[in-house]
Amino acid sequence: MLNTGSTGFMLLATSLVMLMTPGLAFFYGGLSCKRNILGIMMQSFVSMGLTTILWFFIGYSLCFSGGEGAIIGNLDKMFLHGITPTTMFGNSGFPEFVFVAYQMMFAIITPALITGAFANRITFKAYIIFLVVWQLFVYYPFVHMIWGGGLLAEMGVIDFAGGIVVHATAGFAALASVFFVGSRRFKGSKPNNIPLMAIGTALLWFGWYGFNAGSELNVDGITSLAFLNSDIAASFAAITWMIIEWSMERKPKFVGLMTGAVAGLATITPAAGLVSVPVAALMGILGSIVCYFAVHIKNRMGWDDALDVWGVHGIGGVTGTILLGVFASTAINPAGSDGLLYGGTAFFIKEFVVVAGTSIYAFVFTYIMLMLINVITPVKVTDEEQLVGLDISMHGECAYDTIH
Repeated sequence: MLNTGSTGFMLLATSLVMLMTPGLAFFYGGLSCKRNILGIMMQSFVSMGLTTILWFFIGYSLCFSGGEGAIIGNLDKMFLHGITPTTMFGNSGFPEFVFVAYQMMFAIITPALITGAFANRITFKAYIIFLVVWQLFVYYPFVHMIWGGGLLAEMGVIDFAGGIVVHATAGFAALASVFFVGSRRFKGSKPNNIPLMAIGTALLWFGWYGFNAGSELNVDGITSLAFLNSDIAASFAAITWMIIEWSMERKPKFVGLMTGAVAGLATITPAAGLVSVPVAALMGILGSIVCYFAVHIKNRMGWDDALDVWGVHGIGGVTGTILLGVFASTAINPAGSDGLLYGGTAFFIKEFVVVAGTSIYAFVFTYIMLMLINVITPVKVTDEEQLVGLDISMHGECAYDTIH
């Protein structure tokens, strides 16, 4: 039976998650150099179109039809076959079309997250192939295994809103991409537009309420908990990052404050509806500290993850999943599990092993995939294209009248 309240809320949550992808484009665009702002923004926006088509064709079916206890679903719902406006999603009270759209927004933003790592270094044709193949062999299987009733769900693995499925997979795929394409030929350019990054941060933070609270797939107390935990973790993480950077570099940095907020949001994502509010604050602090030093280590190692996708999203997702294994409590959410602090040693081990295994798989597959794509079409741009800028060399457009 249709529940108008739940339906309205899920439509709103879907809209919020959709807004995150343009927000990501602004976030990355503001951080990029002037010669490449349109190129990296286009990589986010093209996912909105291409991923939607792929999701309609086979994505939703592979993720959410058949294959209980399996690695991947079947093709029973290709082209959304059998779903009508009156088809309800389980006992949720809202139409399955709403669930299709909600999960599609997750599929859109996940590969787009990776693009910040290889900024200025990958051809658009190679990226299009990457966008399709990566979803088929990385994103879809993990969605099915954890959220679609597949293998990991049957094992008792929990990921409330995407610490494993979204952030660990994207973050470690980003690191593999960096290792494959190497460093930028012309490093050292400063963010071209920090206010644009601020707009992106605001949209990401705003959209994350739909990302996390909407993942309850209902309107109840856990929905409100996930909503509040998201803001608490982001706020504590932002201030923690600012304090660390202030003490280390003697100045509080606006970019650091915003980066810390995103790190906190990534960290709380797998646990948003499964831990208490004080624990969310602690996770924000710990996530910010771990991500800050991950970025520091990345810089010392010379890994040219241009916009810190691995250090913020990858490490944030992994940290949050491990902390979920420690702090989860059925006293907070009876539908969850008890973490290590409450006697749930087995649950902690499962979360740790799965997030580690997921990260390794995403890294290895992405690296091999890029090698194969490079056989079909060059993945790396030339030095001349980097010098001119990808906006002009790839797309024939530029964001500013002057780029000097």
